[in-house]
Amino acid sequence: EGATFAAMMHALAFTRSPTLRRALATTVTQRLQPFTTDSNNDSTAFRRRRALKPNNASLQEKASKLPGYFDGTLMMSTMEDQTTAADAAADEEDNKSLFPNAGKNVLDLPPRMRFAPSPTGSLHVGGARTALYNWLVAKKGQFDFENSESGFVLRVEDTDVARSTKESEASVLADLSWLGLAWDEGPDMPLAKYGPYRQSERSTIYSKLAQTLIDEGKAYPCFCTPEELEEMKLKMEAEGIPPRYDGTWRDADPKLVADKIAAGDPYTVRFKVPAGARVVIDDAVRGTVSWDAEATVGDFILLRSSGVPVYNFCVAVDDASMGITTVIRAEEHLTNTLRQGLILDALGAPRPRYAHCSLILGEDKQKLSKRHGATSCNQFRLDGFLPDAMINYLALLGWNDGTDNEIFTRDELIEAFDIGRIVKSPSVFDMDKLKWVNSQHLKKMDVEEILDLVEEQLNFLDMIKEGGDEQKKSDFIFASTALAKQMLETLQDAATNAKTVLGYNLPATFGELADGSEAKEMVKQGNFYGISMKLLEMYEGGSLPMPDPNNLLSSFVDGSNKAIVDDRQLGEASSYPDEYKAAMKAISKEMNAKGKNLFHPVRLALTGEMSGQDVTKQLSLLTMAVGDDSVVNAESAGVVPFEARMEKLKGFCESIPEEFRVSKTAGKKGDKSKKDSKKDGGKKESEAESAAASSSAAPAVADPLDSYEGPPITALDIRVGRINKVWTHEEADKLYCEEIDVGEDEPRQIASGLRPYLSEEDLDGRMVLVLCNLKARKLAGFPSHGMVLCASNEDHTEVKLVSVPVDAKIGERVTVPGIDFEGEDGKPFAENKIGKKKVFEKIAPFLNTSEYGVPEFCGRPLLTSAGVCTSPIGNGSVS
Repeated sequence: EGATFAAMMHALAFTRSPTLRRALATTVTQRLQPFTTDSNNDSTAFRRRRALKPNNASLQEKASKLPGYFDGTLMMSTMEDQTTAADAAADEEDNKSLFPNAGKNVLDLPPRMRFAPSPTGSLHVGGARTALYNWLVAKKGQFDFENSESGFVLRVEDTDVARSTKESEASVLADLSWLGLAWDEGPDMPLAKYGPYRQSERSTIYSKLAQTLIDEGKAYPCFCTPEELEEMKLKMEAEGIPPRYDGTWRDADPKLVADKIAAGDPYTVRFKVPAGARVVIDDAVRGTVSWDAEATVGDFILLRSSGVPVYNFCVAVDDASMGITTVIRAEEHLTNTLRQGLILDALGAPRPRYAHCSLILGEDKQKLSKRHGATSCNQFRLDGFLPDAMINYLALLGWNDGTDNEIFTRDELIEAFDIGRIVKSPSVFDMDKLKWVNSQHLKKMDVEEILDLVEEQLNFLDMIKEGGDEQKKSDFIFASTALAKQMLETLQDAATNAKTVLGYNLPATFGELADGSEAKEMVKQGNFYGISMKLLEMYEGGSLPMPDPNNLLSSFVDGSNKAIVDDRQLGEASSYPDEYKAAMKAISKEMNAKGKNLFHPVRLALTGEMSGQDVTKQLSLLTMAVGDDSVVNAESAGVVPFEARMEKLKGFCESIPEEFRVSKTAGKKGDKSKKDSKKDGGKKESEAESAAASSSAAPAVADPLDSYEGPPITALDIRVGRINKVWTHEEADKLYCEEIDVGEDEPRQIASGLRPYLSEEDLDGRMVLVLCNLKARKLAGFPSHGMVLCASNEDHTEVKLVSVPVDAKIGERVTVPGIDFEGEDGKPFAENKIGKKKVFEKIAPFLNTSEYGVPEFCGRPLLTSAGVCTSPIGNGSVS
């Protein structure tokens, strides 16, 4: 009798025919009547019913979620409704064990985030950003909810059997590890509470739940062949109907279905989309998004005929069974949310919160891909980017903290990141911006902190021998890093710079120099030939100073043995730089050449380059790389020893035409002296003698501009402007928004980070200096076109506006005495060139304020038509 009753209850639970359910319900009611009046009856059925309502509060909570519940009353008129309520309560208990967030508001739970890559290739920029955003939320949750299940889950979605590989999985995991995005649960922890974490290892879970959906009439077997499906598609396309499954097997005869299964016919399992179904989500980035499910998708596949589950079924089940609270992913997955939502609702599983981020585009505004250059994380590692710089930049591709701050440490990102500040608009991947961010992180690191990373880059170029002397290897890596530190954008720059220093790119003949090149134009001036011949004479006579082989590292450390990164600073323990300077002074006097007319020819002759770091440091590094006991792989590094350089230089000088062997600059000065002498008689001659005597009595002060090798100051378009209007940015705590007249048809809008230092009253109506040829960009959503120049002290705790003479003209260009701002050469650079070449960043170290607060470039004041600009901050910087 008990077995019969249990069988009837099971049939009642799984029967979907209303007529059959009513008949079964009547029978069950009759069998239950003897028990309803005897409160002490100890039957199994009675105990089960009592177990479903431990107290009134829980019963009311459960009842409120059931059909027929209205305003505190459960409105049920049939035994079928009562049975539905019992089924729902039992299902809820099952769901709680399978779906940990069942019955809970995911927004109130400690965040459990996931990143679910498919192991079909490398980890690219878009996937890395998705992983980062999820990781940041999880890490913040772990700080806010201690001892909770908050965490970052790594799940491998490897259901694409044909394309998934273990090698790709290992590559993705290695890239995540390099980025420092450590997971709390993942494929290397299969026995963790919610594991396993590879979809290929969770097939039992998917099969069980698919069968549950079939048993409940929410899914069904489909025996359509590929040919039938293709015919169906073509027919709908011919009729102008969007192709989708037509429901051939949706309501098929159960006996026919059973017969085909028994016969072993292959079939897929399709989800039965409910009539009139609508899926609505409140996306954290995009707001409310809804779909008419019936009109959008047909009955879609859950299990392939091979038994392998499809992507959307796995994702929905995994998110629910692993207790994921929020899913941050790319907008291309937005359409998947419809199918996943339907599946979750059918399973009675809670939906996570969704946040769909916009795509990352290349500079051509097309979706970022390999044709835009490096996009895989491993390639960025090989190219010398820091992990912290990568996550800093990736975070900014679609998010900001509401300020103009663009440089964040890892901990600062965790603290500042908020899903609510992810923007809807697509982000453009800018390699130059990434390099700038990387350079800012590198500047904050000491030489010692990046030695291992530079060694890795040197090894990538096969520049270091295996099994060499460890101390010599350490010294070479240290010297290569210190030499390049000041100019590093990537770690690779240290290795490529070392390779350039060790090489010698002077061509064999004058004719091989590119027409119009800086080197060829310099040689034509005539100084190069005479200076080079003098250097060759000194080298052959043994009087040209060379590095001390026993004290090579001394050129790269100061008196306290700390690395020198400022190229203008020389090692205190070495006499070589002093000897080299003395030799250059002798050449200058003998050849009547100074400044760039001396230094440029010497640099090209000794290094083969027109620009670079201090020559004595370069020659010290070269000396480290030569010799039988050197740790440098001479062939891979392209080492050209000094002796070979001098031989090549001699051949090059022999090819220089006679007309370019006499200094044109010296001739011009001589002609001028002769004219002056004739004009003024002995007066000028007497003054010249006095000047010579004076110069021999007192050493000349070096002109900083003579040794300056950066972009011309004329590249910058600095103008006088007036702030017409200023207001605070609504979302950024540190930003002012300003409307500034710079002499154009319309005033410019510029955002500046001056709120911590100045009040609105300090800015309103002020005349200021504005750098105008910066590319327009958005700062915290505000379109900013230009930069207001300010003076600041050394630690940037005090910032003041540069003061402009009151009679200066709005829109006039600021100049520098002694530098020609007229003509073609004096024109400012285009905005794109200023940004891509990082022109301002290279000039900025030479923009300072004097002891008296005068803004200067290489010791020369910034000048307007009304006079010199000033500032209240002395010995500071201008930026």
